[in-house]
Amino acid sequence: MLQNAIALAKDVPRPPETVLVNVTPQETRVAILENSTVCELHIERNSGRGLVGNIYLGVVKRVLPGMQSAFIDIGLDRAAFLHIVDILEQRQHPTETQRIEHMLFEGQAVMVQVIKDPINSKGARLSTQISLAGRFLVHLPQDEHIGISQRIEDETERAHLRNRLEALLPQESCHGYIIRTSAETATDQELQADIDYLTRLWANIRKRSKIAPPESLLYQDLPLSRRVLRDMFSDNTQRILIDSTENYESMLEFAQMYVHNAINKIERFDGARPLFESYGVEEEIDKALHPRVNLKFGGYLIIDPTEAMTTIDVNTGGFVGTRNFDETIFKTNLEACHAIARELRLRNIGGIVIIDFIDMEQEQHREAVLNELTRVLSLDRTRVTLNGFTSLGLIELTRKRTRESLNHLLSESCPCCNGRGTLKTPQTVCYEIQREIVGEARRYHAKSYKILASQAVIDLLLDEESQSLAMLIDFIGAPITLAVETSYNQEQFDIILM
Repeated sequence: MLQNAIALAKDVPRPPETVLVNVTPQETRVAILENSTVCELHIERNSGRGLVGNIYLGVVKRVLPGMQSAFIDIGLDRAAFLHIVDILEQRQHPTETQRIEHMLFEGQAVMVQVIKDPINSKGARLSTQISLAGRFLVHLPQDEHIGISQRIEDETERAHLRNRLEALLPQESCHGYIIRTSAETATDQELQADIDYLTRLWANIRKRSKIAPPESLLYQDLPLSRRVLRDMFSDNTQRILIDSTENYESMLEFAQMYVHNAINKIERFDGARPLFESYGVEEEIDKALHPRVNLKFGGYLIIDPTEAMTTIDVNTGGFVGTRNFDETIFKTNLEACHAIARELRLRNIGGIVIIDFIDMEQEQHREAVLNELTRVLSLDRTRVTLNGFTSLGLIELTRKRTRESLNHLLSESCPCCNGRGTLKTPQTVCYEIQREIVGEARRYHAKSYKILASQAVIDLLLDEESQSLAMLIDFIGAPITLAVETSYNQEQFDIILM
């Protein structure tokens, strides 16, 4: 049986960070380095910017009472998905049972916000509860609740922040807010500027919603280069390097308006080599597209993403240790904890993750590995839910999925294996060819046959399978010629009847 979810530590000190912003006309890439190690990578392409945070005036296309969900047209190629748990009325009264067919009807115009990007064949996921992110606050214009980030644990500080915000809000205000972690060091002037900015933003969105046609984009979130300052900048950020003069100036202007602490940390990069190459990021991106991750002392991970989940297998590899086998396993698993936490962030792996650590006999070793994994996962900006060891010695966790993984973004299925990850052996293809020739000989009476195939298959037919090929020629009573087709992959072949 799985144990209950384990709370991740919130007081683990974050290491110093360096943020690299690489901008080209086609895309913006952001890498976050912790102690000179690449731990996060964000990519935004101009041809397909992420949709999370965007607000649309959608049209209800279909209501599905059986699934308590609806499909909403927001002007994309695929209809977006809205579940009843993401409808404002249900969120405000979670203990009450409500029916989606009583809330929505086909053809209805509804304001919605994207909370998950389209992934693979799934459309975007929507919510009717609008939230607008600022530097220190998240504005909830349809709510009256004031919430506080769970990362702020001190009750005295929570109460102090709540009182400060309430004192700044106008008496007639009926809007809700969530106080972000960064608000702990914010001045009253900075909080007031956030309130004013978010209030104006919501007023503009409402005004546009009254005149815009259905399926219109009402609000688009900030571009990635500015979201770096709003969402990723913290006191741990030492430097922000940008290799584009235009974006350097726009980020500096944004910082002067909303993120004063970042002004002196934004730098224009003018190195002789490209920014990502200078800091080894390009090499890390290439490594992140491979399933194997080598550990420092000889062990390795195998990361296998599938449609349903991602599995991570830990292996000792060439690590033999210095004391005994149990100690070797324990050290490999401890090292794997750090690599796993980093790879989840770097590859942006979301959904269910199953980790198969090397079996440990001693209970204290298992507890130490679980505690270490809990500690390093707490540095993740994305919400992670961790469970203890199962009876099979596996660890299960879930990581919130809001955008495509690095693998999905940068890769596509191999045209040779169609995504299987393996190819049929030349011997298997040889036997397929021979079976097909026998079938063709039974249907048609060709004078001769010509086989077109890859070099490896033809070589096998001329060598190890030459005897079986001769027997086939005798069986069908017709000659067979062979020809190499250099453009064919190992599984491709054609049989020409002459």
